Amino acid sequence: MNQEKRIEILKKLQAHNPHPKSELEFSNPFELLVAVVLSAQATDKSVNEATRVLFKKANTPQGLMELGHDELLKHIRHIGLYRAKAKNVLGLCKKLIEDYDGQVPEDLNELIKLPGVGQKSASVVMNVAFGHPFIAVDTHVFRVANRTGYAKGKTPEEIQKKMESYTPLEYRLEAHHWFILLGRYICKARKPECWRCPIKDLCEFKEKNLEVPTAKSRKKLGLAQ
Repeated sequence: MNQEKRIEILKKLQAHNPHPKSELEFSNPFELLVAVVLSAQATDKSVNEATRVLFKKANTPQGLMELGHDELLKHIRHIGLYRAKAKNVLGLCKKLIEDYDGQVPEDLNELIKLPGVGQKSASVVMNVAFGHPFIAVDTHVFRVANRTGYAKGKTPEEIQKKMESYTPLEYRLEAHHWFILLGRYICKARKPECWRCPIKDLCEFKEKNLEVPTAKSRKKLGLAQ
């Protein structure tokens, strides 16, 4: 894919969704950090269900430490890998208190030092909480980037490096959200709904599903009418 086509893709995604936002619910950088750690291999919906109650009880590192391990488990038990995530959340709380005066560091490399926080999670926090133009690559972004031809690579790190290189600064802050939402709701893993994709004419996926389903088939597929 040439750069001219990439720019057209970004323009169309911008027109389709001018002001994209994270679907995780949060009111400060610490809440977002915890939500991102909890969201690994889990849906944003399940995380929001947990944090709506959890953050009313504790939404600071000190508060969660005081809440304690067993009480934290009760709030996140329905989220996948909840035991490991509880350990990571309390571990990052401890490190934030000891090393960062209880504040979330506005630095990618420092964020990666926190328990449960990798490159993707740190990039999300830098983008969403602090407004830095990182492009976090989760499974959705990885799939859409490769499938469309926007950026091809074998690892999330490779995709992130290429996407940040290909994406002009004016689009980079929002690109993270555009690709996630496209992958989550349209460019799905098993059955991409290409017929309603805003970039279907620019995408280089060879097996596009462009046939608009009938009312009967939509119902069978469980699609919204």
